[in-house]
Amino acid sequence: MKRVPLIDLRSFLAIAVFGIILLLAVGCSSESEAEGKPSKIRLDYAYYSPTSIVLKEFKWAEEAFEEEGIEVEWTLSQGSNKAIEYLNSDSVDFGSTAGAAALIAESNDVPLENVYVYSQPEWTALVTNEGSGIESIEDLKGKKVAATLGTDPYIFLVRALDSVGLTINDIELVNLQHADGGNALVNGDVDAWAGLDPHMAKHELESGTELFFRDIDLNTYGFLNVREEFAENHPEYVEKVIEVYEKARNWVLENPDEAAELLAEEADISTEVANIQLVERTILDNPVPGDTHVEAIKAAGDVLQQAGDLEEDDDVEALTNELINPEYAESVIE
Repeated sequence: MKRVPLIDLRSFLAIAVFGIILLLAVGCSSESEAEGKPSKIRLDYAYYSPTSIVLKEFKWAEEAFEEEGIEVEWTLSQGSNKAIEYLNSDSVDFGSTAGAAALIAESNDVPLENVYVYSQPEWTALVTNEGSGIESIEDLKGKKVAATLGTDPYIFLVRALDSVGLTINDIELVNLQHADGGNALVNGDVDAWAGLDPHMAKHELESGTELFFRDIDLNTYGFLNVREEFAENHPEYVEKVIEVYEKARNWVLENPDEAAELLAEEADISTEVANIQLVERTILDNPVPGDTHVEAIKAAGDVLQQAGDLEEDDDVEALTNELINPEYAESVIE
């Protein structure tokens, strides 16, 4: 039998031992990550969530986690559908969505929880061009209407149609991301649009579009969602994120004009447009998820089920209760 040279044997053993140590180190690191602090916290920001803009601008999250050596990473969400996509793909730990959009995600087994209410916005309405002849919801029958599937404007559209006995099948739905939907309306490519601020306010001021149907009660609240895995592994850091969100919310309440200026700069809109969105159409009270929010999401869910966006056998009440978790916000705020 051929003898293995001693130097080769020693090299082999050294490599093997190093590999074992490396595996143990990775295992310990993963275990530490799961049981202790995260190495990174990934947040989204969105123009429809002004508090997230403030939080990002002042770097309060970075400041809060700097001493622990935790990195903060930001990702722009351009709609609830995008925020949910990022949560589902493990691209962010916290994502900003409308409550009803999160309910649809919950029904599709996206692992998320509503843990904080960042606003009660009137962020959507039904919009048309001046002189289009569309003056009521009924006038949408047979018309081209732009909306972003899986977002509050789409859900608002479904609920508005339902209120007059129409369904989504009575219109020609054009699925476009929010900004593209507004541009399509102004360009005459669609007859109406389920709009979203700040795009909606911008076209209202700059293009003369008209909000022909408004109802703040058909807008579901703006929620901060956390991935379930992150919450299970790092519950104390969910609370710490809510703490910095609360700092931003209170700052906006105390400094609405400055907050509008920040939003205008970040979203590349005029201060006048930002003021409409933030001051006139956004309520920043009641940040702890509770019965009011549960009822709003359930009401939206019932209509969505009738429209076929939720399965017939989905238990809307159970899904809503699974979705909303007020414990973290209660601990921080109350």
